[in-house]
Amino acid sequence: MTENQDHKASFAGLALGALGVVFGDIGTSPLYTLKECLHAAGHHAATEADLYGVLSLIFWALTLVVTVKYLTFIMKADNKGEGGIFALLALVPEQLRSAKPGRISAVALFAVMGAALLYGDGIITPAISVLGAVEGLAVADARFGVAVVPISCVILIGLFAIQSRGTGTVGKLFGPVMIVWFATLAVLGVYHISHNPEILGALLPSHAIRYFLHHGFTGMHILASVVLAVTGGEALYADMGHFGIRPIRAVWLGFVMPSLLLAYFGQGAHALRNPQSMDNPFFAMVPAGWATYALVVLSSLAAVIASQALISGAFSLTRQAMQLGFFPRVQVLHTAHLVEGQIYIPQVNYFLAAGCLALVLAFEASSRLAAAYGIAVTGTMAITSAMYFLVVRQSWNWALSRALGLLLLFLSFDIPFLLANLGKFFDGGWVPVLIGAGVLVVMVLWNRGRTLIAYKYRLRFPSKESAQERVDARLSARVPGTAVFMASSADMLPPVLVHHVERSRALQETVVLLTIKVAGEPYVPIAERYSFVHMNDGFHRVVVRFGFMEEPNVMPVLKEAVEKAKIPFDDRDVTYYLGRENFVASSRGHMGAVAESIFSFLQKNAVAADRFFGLPHRHVVEIGTQMDL
Repeated sequence: MTENQDHKASFAGLALGALGVVFGDIGTSPLYTLKECLHAAGHHAATEADLYGVLSLIFWALTLVVTVKYLTFIMKADNKGEGGIFALLALVPEQLRSAKPGRISAVALFAVMGAALLYGDGIITPAISVLGAVEGLAVADARFGVAVVPISCVILIGLFAIQSRGTGTVGKLFGPVMIVWFATLAVLGVYHISHNPEILGALLPSHAIRYFLHHGFTGMHILASVVLAVTGGEALYADMGHFGIRPIRAVWLGFVMPSLLLAYFGQGAHALRNPQSMDNPFFAMVPAGWATYALVVLSSLAAVIASQALISGAFSLTRQAMQLGFFPRVQVLHTAHLVEGQIYIPQVNYFLAAGCLALVLAFEASSRLAAAYGIAVTGTMAITSAMYFLVVRQSWNWALSRALGLLLLFLSFDIPFLLANLGKFFDGGWVPVLIGAGVLVVMVLWNRGRTLIAYKYRLRFPSKESAQERVDARLSARVPGTAVFMASSADMLPPVLVHHVERSRALQETVVLLTIKVAGEPYVPIAERYSFVHMNDGFHRVVVRFGFMEEPNVMPVLKEAVEKAKIPFDDRDVTYYLGRENFVASSRGHMGAVAESIFSFLQKNAVAADRFFGLPHRHVVEIGTQMDL
């Protein structure tokens, strides 16, 4: 649902939904952010000035990164209401996105790198959020310390186990729970600030500047912990299409940001009076006992909601990548009849579940896992800034001075955050980099392999006329019935048709050349859903278009198109012809033996085209070809 689409949802309803989905990740950051910042500052040796400096850095990070960068500027770059790294890529001029066959342009590679890093973020966020929440048990009673990891694993297993049921019913509870969560943060913060109101002086940027002047260059490493306060900022942009920019801005400025700041400054105020609380300042804000247990339960619910947002985001990101040709076809299940965005992808769910559990078992504590957190987030932030510069400069024709000035402003905090986090590489930061690198390899090889296949076919059949000559030379008979041939290009005869005629010497009386195109926009208007052209000798060309956020369910659209075009089409007498390639994977091809072998593996394990496009499998015939890429 977007503000540009017709919907009956009220502004209040959209705001409540945004509160439950969009702000889950950034909303659970108080569980561990100040704790990690104080640890980085050396909490046993941390001075009052250090505490003021850390709080000032957190305030200005939230202001500059989330409020200024994302809500004021980045979210203006929407693709018909949709946000996210791939929507941003779609706004870049076509000449910058295109490349030679088998290659990927630098701009597209940049966007794919940002998307790949988000998978690393999607694995770490559930693990660190749930661990950070359950660790409150050890604050209430040290004997519970040994139970933190097992309980966290059980919560994560339950979270991933219910994904197949969808978030429709549970999602209705997300908004109210997050209202309670943020209200609790605000109330606890106000209570402790009232006892030490002087802590509000940390709002002044001078305290952040003094921190660096006092600690020198070595003080820069504190930014690796400060960035934990803004993780989830990218989610505001990625989930914009579900709720619209106005509700997200209103909820952030009117409720979420004030609650987060009150929570951080409340923790700081309590730490001023009780320096021993720096070990876990969040749970120290309530008395030990039932209050701590209640806060653990509430924070665990908030952590699950934060995790849900990242998991759903990974599903959506996978579908966009798949539709844009950067990911193999996987099974996409819709979990709600009326909500397009609620989907479930089993393969991605299993991947995320295994990754989260492995991280919890390997790192065992949110403090240790925090060392792995940050590189993926800050890397994506920097890539988003660069992509936004291309959009405003090349697509919106901003003056160079204006576009470059804004880019330098963004990079002035993106780059220091990224450099500070690179210092954590060997302490666990390699984890999201390794995950992102693996996803990047899959995306690049899949895109390269698919474009090389199209290129090989074009070399073999350089024009429609040359392919038609081969068909006419081998065709001996036309038989009753209708044949639908999948054609990757609307300008060519599909190679599978040529192969079919060469081997059978026969062809149905009615031939439909079906091309499915994915547009560079999230949704295609109904009026532009399909087009058709009547050709000679019983040939007809039908082009069906889908947006990259839509499910490519072909049959309803095809039936409507052939009915309007008056093409003979009897469901019982239609055969769908698909091509299936087998790869030699020799060293003579463009890809090389190793890369082609990986691509071949991905191709074999991708969802079959008939299942993906919703074709009746009993009427499908696959014709295999062998090639060397």
